[in-house]
Amino acid sequence: MCGIIGYCGPRQAADILIEGLKRLEYRGYDSAGIAVGNHEIKLEKRQGYVSLLRGKLEGNVGIGHTRWATHGAPDDRNSHPFTGCSGEFAIVHNGIMENYKELKQELLSRGHRFSSDTDSEVFVHILEEEYEKTGDFREAFFDSVSKLEGSFAILAIHRGEEKIMGIKKDSPLIVGKGNGENFAASDIPAFLPYTSEIAIMKDGEVCEIERSSIRFYDMRGTPVEKKFRFVDWSPDAAEKAGYEHFMLKEIFEQPMAIENTIHSLFSRDFQIGPYPKIDIIGCGTSYNAGMLGKYFIEKTLGIPVQVHYASEYRLRPPIRENPMSVFITQSGETADTIAAAKLARSRGCPTLAITNVIGSSITNSVEHVIHTSAGPEVGVAATKTFIAQVTALYYLGMSVGRSASMLSEKTYSGLMDGMRRLPRLIEAALESEQRISSVSRLLKDSNSIFYIGRGFNYPVSMEGALKMKEISYIHAEAYPAGELKHGPLALISGGTPVIAIVSRDETYDKMLSNIREVSARGATVIAISHEEEVDDYADYRIEVPEADDLFSPFANTVVVQLLAYHTARLRGCEIDKPRNLAKSVTVE
Repeated sequence: MCGIIGYCGPRQAADILIEGLKRLEYRGYDSAGIAVGNHEIKLEKRQGYVSLLRGKLEGNVGIGHTRWATHGAPDDRNSHPFTGCSGEFAIVHNGIMENYKELKQELLSRGHRFSSDTDSEVFVHILEEEYEKTGDFREAFFDSVSKLEGSFAILAIHRGEEKIMGIKKDSPLIVGKGNGENFAASDIPAFLPYTSEIAIMKDGEVCEIERSSIRFYDMRGTPVEKKFRFVDWSPDAAEKAGYEHFMLKEIFEQPMAIENTIHSLFSRDFQIGPYPKIDIIGCGTSYNAGMLGKYFIEKTLGIPVQVHYASEYRLRPPIRENPMSVFITQSGETADTIAAAKLARSRGCPTLAITNVIGSSITNSVEHVIHTSAGPEVGVAATKTFIAQVTALYYLGMSVGRSASMLSEKTYSGLMDGMRRLPRLIEAALESEQRISSVSRLLKDSNSIFYIGRGFNYPVSMEGALKMKEISYIHAEAYPAGELKHGPLALISGGTPVIAIVSRDETYDKMLSNIREVSARGATVIAISHEEEVDDYADYRIEVPEADDLFSPFANTVVVQLLAYHTARLRGCEIDKPRNLAKSVTVE
């Protein structure tokens, strides 16, 4: 969840650090701080937004941090960076130090005094002790890291040295190579305006960054050769580009996200399967994407698919079969999903990850990886990465079906045609934005909203309700429409909004009957449908383009995203940074 950045070069580090932290705000945080050091280390940190930092510190090497509280209250004293007793060092840390209590007790017994309640501060005190023994920053850093257990990305600086030391283990750390200046950060957008030449560190790797050099080592101190590569994200890819919010921009980027993902995936020869059973594992939006993948794979291939929440999957006892296990995580850093992947692999399950970040931690925990090509997503509420995940799941199903001869060439070709039409389908759905904005006025003062759908539209209902909860703070629930009479109807009363997603498929007539059920109890029904006949049943209808039932979820998803966005906007909510949520959940 935390964002970290480091800079070493000719410029004033404070300016670079604060700009970089602003580009990492999407990760979610409750405090921010920077440390800059040439001949002495200067510190500025406080609870609240990055914009509160004045950045008047002078120096050419520094580190910065945005914190999401896990140990200790979100206040000034628990904010990063930390400088220890001597003020010789400053460190920032992302992750969890699992053995910090034991380490802290040992340090206290030797006279150390702590300024915070965090686990992170332990490291700078260890670093001070190790430096007293060796007098060498790099050697002391290696010795200190060897004492840690848990997950961490750490950057450290030493007074009087223009150098940054860094370590990655189970938390992201990326190095950027510039012209006479170098960078490190938890995500690429932090330094993208200055360089697009990056190296993604692997678990157990250490970096040593100076103005004109970058060196990598393994945990034993053995040099490691790493290749830098160029990312094709332009510097303005993480900016709003004229949209009021990042979320709205990213909703409108979905045709491109699908087109790029399709082009990337279908240009490769991916052979996998067959498998008698598939498990799909994810959290939040990724779980909902998995549900759509389940419906697609079961319908097209007849392979049974189960979808699990990653946090619950880890409690599952070993089973007799070892199903193909698919792990979905936008960031590739979701702690519960990574832990579930490691568990599945230890049990002998074939494993595959779907992620939007090349080289992210999940890729080291599975045998196969499918990368989506949605580009950077700043809004905390996932939109274009959800669409890209569903696209990847469809690709997976088609690849399994083709390699196992479960799909005829004619069927495969038909599915390919449908996939290629998806960007235009979404563009057509986006044309309904004005109508959606108008309808959202009916929802802005609601206490509860219900979403119903059947078949492929049930997972879309789940995602619609999740988006509404995330950014508008209105209670919203999704139900398979056939379950209404088994309990949820008791919650429907006069004026209760019900969002009904209706496609011309085998569930069409039943959905019309379900709309009658809620209308009879006084609900205000807003239908998402291409069918004009639905006007006779619903109070309002949002038009979507006609599509085969396999592909209609893509257009319907756009509508529920925009409905949540415009409702939240009318309520004056902090859309891109909803309260209590973070983009990348890197702790369990």
